[in-house]
Amino acid sequence: MPELPEVETVRAQLAPAVIGRRLERVEIRDSRLTRPEDPVVVAAELVGERVAALERRGKYLVFWFESGRGLLVHLRMTGGFRLAGGNGLPDDPYVRAVVTLDDGSDVAYRDVRRFGTWQLLEPYDVEPFLSARLGEEPLGRRFTARALGERLAGRRAPIKAALLDQRTIAGMGNIYVDEALWRARIHPLRPARDLDAEDVKRLHRAVRRALEAGLARQGATIRNYATPDGESGGMQHEFKVYGRAGEPCPRCGTPIEKTRAGGRGTWYCPSCQR
Repeated sequence: MPELPEVETVRAQLAPAVIGRRLERVEIRDSRLTRPEDPVVVAAELVGERVAALERRGKYLVFWFESGRGLLVHLRMTGGFRLAGGNGLPDDPYVRAVVTLDDGSDVAYRDVRRFGTWQLLEPYDVEPFLSARLGEEPLGRRFTARALGERLAGRRAPIKAALLDQRTIAGMGNIYVDEALWRARIHPLRPARDLDAEDVKRLHRAVRRALEAGLARQGATIRNYATPDGESGGMQHEFKVYGRAGEPCPRCGTPIEKTRAGGRGTWYCPSCQR
């Protein structure tokens, strides 16, 4: 699933192409994309809107329109955007929606697994919707070690599961949680409430560094993720533990092990992360 670095990379590449542009034509080909709303109705509502801004909140892309409404796009497992100029888009059976802009260019939304969602919300609904589901942005100024400690205090869940909860930190997923815990030398099954102040400080730094590494390499391409210009990310070549069971830990040389935490496959170093 695309996580913060992947979604932010998509946002950064997509923004110059769509901000200030009017949506001339919208074709939603997959009814699952907008359900329970009728895709024909949603498409009609989008036509004529002009994009004022494109933001990322956690794993959501938020297209803000001049009308004040917002289109919330969640890529889920395999969603993504592709940009095309005046020559149009190549044939692609996985394209679920196409938006034609007022400069004649097309923006396609493709999704192999069809889990992604589009939600068009009224101005007064956007912030309450996001606030109810998301914690602090981990690269923002309000994300401090103290704020992280408050989110984890008293939680019996394994730290891996606690960090996967989007209400703890917005935008973290399986890859970058494993990478952050390795950097912080914290075992993924350790109860969140057992972390002391020094542990939390290390984890806070580790979360930022893991995400910054992912951003610098435009995310990780393991299966379907690609940037809007069709390029792959490079973070998969830099993983310290994720997906590396049996390979040597880059810090101590101990073979990486795999377990499960929070219902997810989890990779860690049994020596560094006791």
